[in-house]
Amino acid sequence: MSDRRIGIRLKDLPGRRVKEESLHRAVVELLQASARPGVEWSHFPAGEYRPAVTGGRLKALGTKPGWPDIILVKGGHFYGLELKTEDGRLSPAQVAAHEALAAAGATVAVAYGLDDAIETLKGWGLIR
Repeated sequence: MSDRRIGIRLKDLPGRRVKEESLHRAVVELLQASARPGVEWSHFPAGEYRPAVTGGRLKALGTKPGWPDIILVKGGHFYGLELKTEDGRLSPAQVAAHEALAAAGATVAVAYGLDDAIETLKGWGLIR
């Protein structure tokens, strides 16, 4: 089964191990094609490798560890979506950040695979 709206073959993804970057790209394509009007979103680029000097600079500028991969806002509400492969696990920094965001009033979820991400985003009313 193909989903032309997001340009990926869905049969190749659900239930199979997928590199996290591929999952991120699929969710970005989904949001580009299907985000409801009034939804603003961005990837939070904090997880990839970078030289120590760059990491130190970002930390000094206020980048915090563990924030969700995709941040979304609609109607004044903040949503955070952490993307993991089917067998992915949260780091202690991610658990702490997600708990702190929820305590501040955000809605945060972890999606294990593309199907889970689609279900979460639909459940939040952020995609068509």
